[in-house]
Amino acid sequence: MSRLQAVGLVVLRTLIGWHFLYEAYFKLLLPGWTRAGVPLARWSAAGYLGAATGPLAGVFHSLGTSSLTPWIDRAVPAGLLLVGLSLTLGLFTRLGCLIAIVMLSLFYLSAIPTTGVPVTGQEGTYLLVSKNLIELAAVVVVMAFRTERIAGIDLLLQSRRAGVPTRQTAA
Repeated sequence: MSRLQAVGLVVLRTLIGWHFLYEAYFKLLLPGWTRAGVPLARWSAAGYLGAATGPLAGVFHSLGTSSLTPWIDRAVPAGLLLVGLSLTLGLFTRLGCLIAIVMLSLFYLSAIPTTGVPVTGQEGTYLLVSKNLIELAAVVVVMAFRTERIAGIDLLLQSRRAGVPTRQTAA
């Protein structure tokens, strides 16, 4: 792998991590944000689950009105935060990728774009392809190329455990 490829993969991992962190930020720290122009008292997954249109729409609708909704309201931002930190820092990268794959798969399945026509308020949605699907593919690439072996805290910890001096400790 060339240095440029390695840098590109780490940049891709970091950008995906940043996106997850930003989504967590909105859900955790800005409770008064709006969804589709409607002010919310606090973020809740109920509206998102209730708007599901994909093949599992019935399951998502049921979850949005169930007693699990408060748990989902906490789990989604926490998952976004953990994945964001994992991928941005390169810490527990493989686990972060696995959680990202699960979350992005669920987000994609909740609203697979089937009309092929742009929908007002849904940026990044095309016939069968959405930004969630593209980001899912990117996470698979990050995981397949084992970016934790290129750069990040995982690499530093692995080097310390193996007793191999890193660039920082060798200097």
